Amino acid sequence: MNHRPATAALQKTTAAVDISGLTLPQMLVRQAQNAGNQQTAIREKAYGIWHPFSWSDYLDYARQTALGLKGLGLKRGDNVALVVDNHPEWLFSELGVQAMGGVTVNLFTSAVGREIVFGINRISARLVIVQDQEQVDKLLENRTDLPTVEHVVYIDPTGMSSYREDPWLIRYSELLTLGKEKAATTPDLFFTEVEKGRPGDVALMIMTSGTTGLPKMVMLSHENFTDMASKWLETAPIRRGDNWISISPPAWVVDQMWGVGITLFGGLVMNFPETAETVTEDFREIGPTVIITSSRFWEELASKIRVKINDAGVIKKTFYHLAQKIGQAVIQREEKKSGIPFYLSFLKWLATITVSRPLLDRIGCLGFRAAFTGGHPISPEVIRFFRINGLNLKQCYGMTETCGIFQVQPDGEVKPETVGKSLPRTDINITDDQEVLVSSKSVFVGYYQNAEATAEALADGWFHTGDAGYLDDDGHLLILGRKQDIMHTAEGEVFSPDFIETRLKFSPYIKETVIWGEGHAYLSAFINIDFENVGSWAEERKIPYTTYLDLSKQPAVEELICEEVRSVNQNLPPAMQLSRIMLLYKLLDADDEELTRTGKVRRKFVAERYAELIEALYSEKTSLAVRGQVNYRDGTIGTIESTVNILSVS
Repeated sequence: MNHRPATAALQKTTAAVDISGLTLPQMLVRQAQNAGNQQTAIREKAYGIWHPFSWSDYLDYARQTALGLKGLGLKRGDNVALVVDNHPEWLFSELGVQAMGGVTVNLFTSAVGREIVFGINRISARLVIVQDQEQVDKLLENRTDLPTVEHVVYIDPTGMSSYREDPWLIRYSELLTLGKEKAATTPDLFFTEVEKGRPGDVALMIMTSGTTGLPKMVMLSHENFTDMASKWLETAPIRRGDNWISISPPAWVVDQMWGVGITLFGGLVMNFPETAETVTEDFREIGPTVIITSSRFWEELASKIRVKINDAGVIKKTFYHLAQKIGQAVIQREEKKSGIPFYLSFLKWLATITVSRPLLDRIGCLGFRAAFTGGHPISPEVIRFFRINGLNLKQCYGMTETCGIFQVQPDGEVKPETVGKSLPRTDINITDDQEVLVSSKSVFVGYYQNAEATAEALADGWFHTGDAGYLDDDGHLLILGRKQDIMHTAEGEVFSPDFIETRLKFSPYIKETVIWGEGHAYLSAFINIDFENVGSWAEERKIPYTTYLDLSKQPAVEELICEEVRSVNQNLPPAMQLSRIMLLYKLLDADDEELTRTGKVRRKFVAERYAELIEALYSEKTSLAVRGQVNYRDGTIGTIESTVNILSVS
């Protein structure tokens, strides 16, 4: 077990409010009693203006929502589906359901209708709360397939005027009115129900990513969130009143861990940006303290920065590359724990003032005390890229079943190849076949209606993650990838596809990649180009193109990607170097079930769908005629006919 001491400031912060033995709604009541209207709990940006909600406001809206749902028939133990975006109504609805003893299940708003129907029917939800007309339409189109749903509450009324006569649909503002009326007639009902809650009760369920098959429903208790929150409040550089900004989907465990866990128990401010496009601007206005988001976010941000630098003038580019060299020298010494000479410290200070701080300010990251990346593995080079530029980015590791992140790189010990050390009161064990096991109070209750899978995952009192890894000499955990995805070449060489894929995606021109090679003499890969960055590259060179397919088939683009792969090959052992690649004719897409909603490749599904293409990579062929289907969001199916080239990079 690894322990890290909390600072005096953090000890005072966590001691201010006793969080042991409380449910999430009970904690909300406690925060409202202590802070009332004196402190901001939530802030939402709309039409360019930030709108604050105090802790009293937070409680009032959650109470009205809870009693409104009670009026619609919500009973203790009921499951309620939420198909919502990052807005305060998500928190009001979730805490409201839990206050009445219900259990919430968040589904991705990006999911197509059949996925949402599957999730709702999986939990037999009688009540569903959705964001807007788009989500309502998905349900209306599949209404006959939703036998248990009695009411659908929609939050955003835009475009919904023609739907008002349907009694199946209820406006969120009407739900609040119903809640106010019930509060007037039964003023003690809400608090009576809240007090019935117990720490061991299931608070919410989250659907697993389903990379290896049908997703499972992970049941997380109030105690899971209490335990996880206490660990982060002890160790993270945060204190009461600090800003957290919510940019990951509520259906992902990380925003649940923070949104209904750490911010609630720690008294932080939960901020909701106006749109995905305004995130950078909103970062700069709010000055968030800490951010945890997916590796894809950091990969795409790094790519955008590098592309823009390449487009900059000679003077700016020269200063930037000089600052990179200085930062690289400092980072290398820090990783080796060797001293930094005075002249290098001075140069780093100068580079920070002239290059790094303006750059971080430009991308809205200047105020971060720490930044974390979780979810899919990330290239160490992405970590180093941001750390060189002054951002304290650290890789971490967790799972839905562990109620979020439990491994974090400590400050002063950052090793980009690892996921760091365990949070307090968390035990890690590595089996003989290198599977990572975890024991902690934050480990989930079990899988919903799946006793067999629960028993297998929690065998011998440990949670079996299914990931392969090992601890280095400093006690840092290195994750090799999913145990079942570890591959062997024909010569018996062992390799992790994730290890290679993350390094390829550091290229600004590669968006996604899937490595193959099990049982073969060499490794190969499917590659999706980054349409925006490669498109800009092509336009600068006056290379004409129309579509993604057209751009990916340009000879100059093929050579560009081959050079990027060769560059990565130089830093890989011979057995892990790629020999042949194929630029896919379409982007891998969650709507086509090729990716999970969190952006992870469903390797088994992709292997089955593109079996002919994989076979061609291990033949003498240099091209292959293909005919594939594309599922569009409106439910229609399109067809792509083309020829893909098989490129040699060795």
